[in-house]
Amino acid sequence: MIRQDAWNHDEDLLLAETVLRHIREGGTQLAAFDEVAEKLSRTPAACGFRWNSTVRKQYDSAIQLAKKARKEAKLHHVLNRNISHSVKDEEVITSQEKKRSLTGKEVTSRYDELITFLKEEREKVNQQGMDDDTLTDLREENAQLKKQLAEMRAEYLEIKEDYQLMIHAVQRAAKKENRSPAL
Repeated sequence: MIRQDAWNHDEDLLLAETVLRHIREGGTQLAAFDEVAEKLSRTPAACGFRWNSTVRKQYDSAIQLAKKARKEAKLHHVLNRNISHSVKDEEVITSQEKKRSLTGKEVTSRYDELITFLKEEREKVNQQGMDDDTLTDLREENAQLKKQLAEMRAEYLEIKEDYQLMIHAVQRAAKKENRSPAL
């Protein structure tokens, strides 16, 4: 006998995906419970209880990844706000849209370009025996490029995780469609 208010796998999955998204985006679990409650016609308290009593235990690693993504996104936001020194567009991607549209291969290529650029700049410093001011400027630029590289890596991981979640959702929808009776 199944209780009328029993949770099914799809509801658990919706709860998990919503809570993880809220964690990743810096929202609260309470807001996630409110969102899920509205979609499932349940109370936020019921969603919170289900999450804390059952579902959360199955998603420990995903929670840690979501928290890491949130931390990296927050760091990315702070770095973007504080960076005042600009670098030529050909050397570093500055547009958020361009960053988000890169494939893994393109991101790797950009990393290689950044590494090559930095090596060339270091070689210039070694060959020219630059003065202290120029050397300081190059070190600051190098630090900024390293920060931007770290940001790109974080965004790549976020995009990869979002892609995996999307694929999972599509697979779940396909399974659900296969289980639906024909009309």
